[in-house]
Amino acid sequence: MYNEAQTTSSLDYKKVRLKGHPTHLKSPRDISRIHNPTSFSIYLQVIIILTALISLVASNRPPRFAIDGQSEIVLRLKESPETKVGTLIYTLKGFDPDNDPLTFGKRNSHDSEIIRIENTGGNEAKVFLAKELDRELQDEYAIVLTLTDSQYSDPNYVTQSFLLLVEDINDNVPTFLPYQNAIEIPEGSAPGVVSTLEATDADEGAYGQVVYYLQELDGDNDVFSITTHQGKGILKLERELDYERKSLYQLRVLAIDRANQGPVNTGTAAILVKVKDLEDQPPEFVEVQAVARIAEDAPVGTKVLRVRAIDGDRGINNPIAYALEANDLFDINPHTGIVHTLTKLDREEQSDQVNGAHILRITATELSKSNTQLAPMTVRTEVTIIVSDVNDEIPTFGETVYRCEVNENAQTNTPLNFIDEEVQNVVFDHDEGNNGTFRLFLDPPNDLFEIVPELAVNEANFMLRVKNSKSLDFEQFTEVNFTIFAREIDEPSRWSSAHVQIFIRDQNDNFPEFSQAIYNASVLENSDQGTIITQVQAVDVDSGDYGTMGIRYTNLRGGIAHLLHLNPITGVITIRQAGGAAFDREIISRHYLTVEAIDSIGQGNRNTAQIIIDIQDVNDNAPTFPQRQYETKLLENQSEFETPLQLEARDADLNGTENSQVTYEIVEGMYRSNFTIDPQSGLLRPVHRFDFEELVERSSRRSDPKEGGSPSIREIDLLVRARDSGIPMLSTVVPVLIYIQDVNDNAPIFQRSFYAKTVPEDLPGGSSVLQVTAIDRDGSSPNNAVVYRIQTGASDKFIINSETGVISVAQGANLDPDLTESKRSLYTMTVLALDGGLGNSQLMTTCTVNISIQDVNNKAPVLGEMPALKILENTPVGTRVYHIQATDLDQKAILRYKLNPEHSEGRTEEGALVKSGEYDFLGAFEVDPIEGSLKVVKLLDRERVEHIKLAITVEDLAAAKGRQLAEGFLSIQVLDENDNNPKFRQPFYKQSITENSINGAMIVNVLASDVDKNRTITYALEGNPTYRSLMHLDSQTGEIVVASKIDHEQHQWLNFSVRATDSGIPPRSSLVDVYVTVLDENDNNPYFVGGSKNYTISENAAPGTRVATLQAADADSGDFGKITFLMDRISSQGKFTIDADTGVLTVADRLDRESKDSYNLVIEAWDNYQFGFLAGESRNAFKQMFISILDENDNPPEVSLPRSCVLITEYHELHERVASIAGKDADDPATPNGRLDFAISQGNKEGLFELRQLDPWNAQIFASKSLRSRFGNYSLTITTRDLGLPANIVHSILDICVSDFNDHAPVFVRPLHNTTVRIPENATVGTLILQAYASDADMGQNALVRYRLKPDPLGSYKMFEVNGNTGELYLREPLNRERQKIHEIRIEAYDQGLPTSLSSDLDLTIYVRNVNDYEPQFIVNEIAVNFTEHSDPGSERIKLPDTVDKDQFDLDDPNESPSQVCYFIVSGNDAGYFRLDSETHVLTVERELDREVVANFTLYVRATESCGNESLTGGGKRRRMGIEINNRLGGFLHNNYDRFKHSRQLRELSSKEEYDQEEGDTDGELVSYENYEGSQEVGSPPTFPHQTEADSTIVKVKVRVLDINDNPPRFRSKIFTGGITTNADFGLKFMRVEATDADEGQNGKIGYYQVGDIRQTLSEGLENVRKAPFLLDPETGEVQLNFDPQKGMKGYFDFMVLANDTLGMRDVAHVFIYLLREDQKVRFVFRLQPDELRARVDTFRDTLGNITESIVNIDEIKVHENKDGSVDKTKTDLYMHLVEREDNSIYEVSEVLKLIDSHIESLDGLFKDLNVLDTQPAEAQLLTAGPARGPLFVWLVFTNLFLATLLMVTLALCASQRNGYRRQLRAAKVNIFRGHSSMSLQNTQEPATRVPNTNKHSVQGSNPIWLKGYENEWFKAEEGSTGGPDSLDDNFLAVVATQDMHETLKGTAKLFNNSNDLNRHFNLYNQIDKLTNNAQILARKLETTEL
Repeated sequence: MYNEAQTTSSLDYKKVRLKGHPTHLKSPRDISRIHNPTSFSIYLQVIIILTALISLVASNRPPRFAIDGQSEIVLRLKESPETKVGTLIYTLKGFDPDNDPLTFGKRNSHDSEIIRIENTGGNEAKVFLAKELDRELQDEYAIVLTLTDSQYSDPNYVTQSFLLLVEDINDNVPTFLPYQNAIEIPEGSAPGVVSTLEATDADEGAYGQVVYYLQELDGDNDVFSITTHQGKGILKLERELDYERKSLYQLRVLAIDRANQGPVNTGTAAILVKVKDLEDQPPEFVEVQAVARIAEDAPVGTKVLRVRAIDGDRGINNPIAYALEANDLFDINPHTGIVHTLTKLDREEQSDQVNGAHILRITATELSKSNTQLAPMTVRTEVTIIVSDVNDEIPTFGETVYRCEVNENAQTNTPLNFIDEEVQNVVFDHDEGNNGTFRLFLDPPNDLFEIVPELAVNEANFMLRVKNSKSLDFEQFTEVNFTIFAREIDEPSRWSSAHVQIFIRDQNDNFPEFSQAIYNASVLENSDQGTIITQVQAVDVDSGDYGTMGIRYTNLRGGIAHLLHLNPITGVITIRQAGGAAFDREIISRHYLTVEAIDSIGQGNRNTAQIIIDIQDVNDNAPTFPQRQYETKLLENQSEFETPLQLEARDADLNGTENSQVTYEIVEGMYRSNFTIDPQSGLLRPVHRFDFEELVERSSRRSDPKEGGSPSIREIDLLVRARDSGIPMLSTVVPVLIYIQDVNDNAPIFQRSFYAKTVPEDLPGGSSVLQVTAIDRDGSSPNNAVVYRIQTGASDKFIINSETGVISVAQGANLDPDLTESKRSLYTMTVLALDGGLGNSQLMTTCTVNISIQDVNNKAPVLGEMPALKILENTPVGTRVYHIQATDLDQKAILRYKLNPEHSEGRTEEGALVKSGEYDFLGAFEVDPIEGSLKVVKLLDRERVEHIKLAITVEDLAAAKGRQLAEGFLSIQVLDENDNNPKFRQPFYKQSITENSINGAMIVNVLASDVDKNRTITYALEGNPTYRSLMHLDSQTGEIVVASKIDHEQHQWLNFSVRATDSGIPPRSSLVDVYVTVLDENDNNPYFVGGSKNYTISENAAPGTRVATLQAADADSGDFGKITFLMDRISSQGKFTIDADTGVLTVADRLDRESKDSYNLVIEAWDNYQFGFLAGESRNAFKQMFISILDENDNPPEVSLPRSCVLITEYHELHERVASIAGKDADDPATPNGRLDFAISQGNKEGLFELRQLDPWNAQIFASKSLRSRFGNYSLTITTRDLGLPANIVHSILDICVSDFNDHAPVFVRPLHNTTVRIPENATVGTLILQAYASDADMGQNALVRYRLKPDPLGSYKMFEVNGNTGELYLREPLNRERQKIHEIRIEAYDQGLPTSLSSDLDLTIYVRNVNDYEPQFIVNEIAVNFTEHSDPGSERIKLPDTVDKDQFDLDDPNESPSQVCYFIVSGNDAGYFRLDSETHVLTVERELDREVVANFTLYVRATESCGNESLTGGGKRRRMGIEINNRLGGFLHNNYDRFKHSRQLRELSSKEEYDQEEGDTDGELVSYENYEGSQEVGSPPTFPHQTEADSTIVKVKVRVLDINDNPPRFRSKIFTGGITTNADFGLKFMRVEATDADEGQNGKIGYYQVGDIRQTLSEGLENVRKAPFLLDPETGEVQLNFDPQKGMKGYFDFMVLANDTLGMRDVAHVFIYLLREDQKVRFVFRLQPDELRARVDTFRDTLGNITESIVNIDEIKVHENKDGSVDKTKTDLYMHLVEREDNSIYEVSEVLKLIDSHIESLDGLFKDLNVLDTQPAEAQLLTAGPARGPLFVWLVFTNLFLATLLMVTLALCASQRNGYRRQLRAAKVNIFRGHSSMSLQNTQEPATRVPNTNKHSVQGSNPIWLKGYENEWFKAEEGSTGGPDSLDDNFLAVVATQDMHETLKGTAKLFNNSNDLNRHFNLYNQIDKLTNNAQILARKLETTEL
């Protein structure tokens, strides 16, 4: 609302309406059309002049309105209710020149009633709103106001135009124009447009624009959609419709205006969419009797059942035809669906039926009335017809005669074998139930045989079996004959029989007997082939082949059985293969054999005898020495051997005889005369002393260095013979080696006394420089062994190899003089050579070595730091900008400079990287390669690059190796110059602007930029001054805006220029052209050309037919003058369309006069429609057209018939109407096109119905004759045609259902009348007693039977209830036999017939039977049974003992028989091994047993009378007992009555074991925890304690599986390996070959035998081992040593071993036994108990062997012994040795440790898992020389101690004087671990011992087992504490320390013990160092293992 008038000036160009006096202007609208302000000003001036003239003439001057010079008062108000009635809308003001009082008023008119004026006095008046404003009724009000002064004589008044404009608010709801509210769409229609709706809104602008939305009331919003197009809502179908899913859609269309603020209004339209049904659904069955019964003797044509189907299309309901797939027994009525019989039925006929059940497949086919069916017309269903049995067959055997045979002594229940082929041992009677139940028996009865089963139903395979096996003896009779009968149980007269003939077969039932139980025999060793050893004989009392004639001798078993031959008929045993160890008495003197005698030609019974063979001695063994040779040492000038030498030989022949008496003699040797030997004892002694230099030098293994010997030893060879006294005499010789030792007497001599060499300064560490050589003329080692050391001058730069004398650069040393303080280039060293003499006998020599250092050009040049430069762009070419300088420490460096383009870069002012392809800034510079001068060679452009970073590279061309480069960076900044003009962003500017744009409106913005630093730009206009006056340019921003009014009519375009000037000195500028186009506005309405006209068109006009062409024009041009034609779709209803451009009106859709016979079309013409319609900038015009539709006969008649079947009864009256027919035709009813004619064309063959037509549109159907007994369905085809030409004809189906009248009562089928039902009194409420069934001969509802109980006087009906639908009779109340024993009830069956229901009754007698109070009970707690493993399932049958039942002695009803007792396995048979027949109580094996898998089973068997209790059988089907019906009809009762609490306990129980019912159900699972003889037992744990003892209905059955010999022995490994040392004793049992047999007892007893020869491979010293080296214990498999190992013996043995059981099943394995020395064993220390280690030693051995690819033999496992002799039970020592797999050689200890070292990564996890603590040689005897051996040993000990002390003092002095050296000799100061590592962590003075045996400083030969597994860094601290500045010059052991410590100490110990086994490279200084500095090693017996 506005309180003041809105005014305009001549400068704001707003469109306002100016109104003056009505006498001057026609109307306010005329004033609004004045656009020329000049004419308006003239007009005002005329008025003012006239007024002034009048005022001059008149004395009373008129008043004036105070409106500030405006010509009209304009007021804008919102329409009501925004502006309410009574609102003050304006205040009028005026003045009078005469100061007269003023009165404000209004001139009366229709518009003036809208306001009310109140004069307030003075010169003002208030204007109020008098009526509501409604823009839709009137949008403006033109009012003339009056102003009168108060002069009574001559009042003056003036008028003023007052214009009230009403502004719109959103107060109108969109309103839908008439639309089609009900639409029918055929299902399956394709998506498309369905209808068009239009809603109008009286509001304007956005308030009047409508948008459409769609809702579906059921939520199916995805089926339809609506879109808004040209103000209309287009309703579309989005997906196909399905009538069956949904037949009706209720749509709600919402029309919502587009109000952008305030409330939004909505209009609603409801559309009902009906889905027209099509034939797209198949028929469906609605009534199907799944199962029907019919007696097999029913006559042909008997009705069986009926099915009914209906059309799946509910809206069409076509008739259905029924058919039956191929069947010879039944047929179906195609109309009614009744199935009936075709032929005589026979239930026993097996074709196409199962147990009398026939499955029929019925098809229902829809009879379509049209050809538009889309779905299958046929549907199928299945019904089952059960043919009830009639007793018309007798039991029949498959054969008339059966011939059988059976063995004598056959076990009880053994089945008889039929002799004839393909015997049909079957008897059958295919009748049902008792009709097919028959009993089998023998005639005459006998005790020998029986037939099973005794009772069978329908068909049974019978079996004849042995009943009494004791009487079945072949010797008594050989044949038995009898007859078997099969007789029906209900009709004994119906039977059949068959003859049986049985033959008895003889059996082998006696065993052979040997003449002796044990046969003793003897034979000389080395007997020849064929020698007879003995003969065995046996007899058998059986006859024929079963007796003695059939005995065969076989299975000769034993250690030499394979070397013997057994005659299978005579029993003579001879030698098959002579020789070998088996017949060598010295190897084995006695053999044990077994032999078997088997009757039935070796296939029958068997017996065994033992044979003992003794081997007699023969002198066949020569004496043998235990060693291959004998060795001793003799020091020169000594008269006795260092160790006395006594030879000993043994003879393997029998002790105490001449064959084994031995004597000795020396037979060969150069110096044999210098020695003597005792012939009896074998003691060898020298005769005189020897001189080493006088001996003849001979090459031998000890003296030859290539063989590992020492040249200080010279050898004397002797040959000693040992012979026996046997005949013939045998002898053996053995070599004896005597070694003579030399002494030291020569010093080393250098080849030169001075050595010189020049080396380059870059020689790397480790490079060899030169070699010094010295020789020692001593002839033996170690006296002539030379070692070298640098004494002085090395300065940590050089080291020397102590063995080769090679001087090399020290590792890490740098010879560059520039890195030393004095730039040292010459080193002078003194080198010392020492020989291997001991103590004071050691000699040495020195020489001098000079090494000069030569300079090498190997240092790169260095560039200094370069400053940042600033260069002005456009700097002249050739200007020098910088001088580059670099330095080089080399003496002859050649430096060259250049620019590196790869590392150089340039960047713009913004920091962007300049690519070389865009601007070559590097080309602007050039550097002098020699001088390093940098010059400008090309002008620079700052605008392209401002910052340059030059990469300058300097290279030394004189470099010795590779390129020596240095690189630096020089930063250059390019300074700016003003050398660029401003540049506009566009080459020209082109823009448009609408005429009459307001001042300040943007036209265009011109922008220019300058790449120079002077970037401040100013803008100026240039060009036509007229154009410049219309615009304004901002000189800073370049914005051009409107400065004055621009008129399109005067200027269609404006062209001018803009200049941009920068701020540089001098300034630079540029021009750009600007083109501005002035756009026109739309201000003219379109108009139609021509007047109105009416049109006609035929309704069958095709779409696209032209109706008319409309024309319209518009005075505007362009789009404002372009006409677009639109048509109101509501008025055309989509039937017509108009071309929007040409105006051609055509038919759009099929016309239907019957729907609409005329159309009044509204045509609209719009200008600027495409671009201005939605924005409200289009103008329009309207025109109406009237079109009439001409009729055509194009509609068929429509007939209305009852949709469902017209139901009438068979008693329908003739005069009563059956149905009415109503028709209509959409064509004109006044013409023949709309009139109809009816007739019955089909379905009335019998003339039962007639049609009577009432008028052209109605008819009725009547019955023409009586319909009695005519019930059924009738389909009449009604033909309807119209009278037009050509006529339209339709056919309709009228279904008439003549229903049956209810005239048959239901008849009970089962049970029979007066049936007695026996039910126990403990039956639970809800128990099903029986099911009554009654049938009704009527049809439909008349045949629907329901059931109910009828009251009786005693009220028995209250105890029961019946299901009304099924007829099932249930117990309703608990029974009480004491109160009432018999209940008589009556069940009524009634139908649902109309008008009267018929019924019939069934009388039943319910007899309450006394309950079975006691369960059957076992009289024992446990039953033991045996089954044999691997026996055929069912072959062994064991009947469990019977139970006792108290109920059998307490029956109250004589008609009741004792209850059947059933046995069930309730626990222990989860695997299903056993089967217990619940009725016969026979236990059999269901699955094959294996004793080795499960040896014992514990089964729990329950005895119960609830044979139908499925919980006891795991769900298996059992016979259910409970309710008994005497006519065998009815249901069954599950008797859940618990009788256990009433049972008498037949077992004595303690009070603690009494049954407690509250603890659980007696049917709970039972489990046994027992074991049978320690074997595995199958069972389940018991649910309750002592339940099996407390429950007499459960018995424990313990099943033992008897063993048979079915498993051969199996060695635990196919290869056994072991080792013996040369110190092993004769007869030692050192290993065991072990096999296992899964059998038990005698079947599992294993014997071990050595097979074949024992082979020797790579053997040395074993030539005299003649007999078998090893013996095998036949019972335990232990391997025993059978010879005396001696030192020097080498090689390995292998042989085969065999393990067999009593049945002869066997297995073989390969045995390897290795000879080794004690020092070849390795000891592993484990932190495990011995038992723990033994349990896991196999895993350790296998893993270690696989990883190291060797054979691992375990020698011994024992508790760990500490160094002090104490025992540590927490640790275990494992002794082993390793063998090479390829050549079977034994690894030395050092090789084993190296092998482990190389595989440490793979063994790491194994060692951690088993807690391996230590790995070391098995013995350290080399370090413990044994007891003192005289003064020499004491002297050596004291000498060593003195030398160790002296060496320690010397080293301490040297260390204190060498503080200037930096390098530490770490290898010489290694901290050694201690054995008792557990205490080391507590002692801070010794190194940590978490990881034993780790030498961090070892270089070679170390055993780094633990270096990866543990990360101990204790050595870091130790190095700091024990190390110090030292030099290699002070300790020559730097290299020697890396040698094998173990070998060194080993050699030292041998030296002290005068041993012969000395190392070739004997390093005395190494020994001295280890005996002094590392004395603790000896004290700890080499705790650190080094290889």
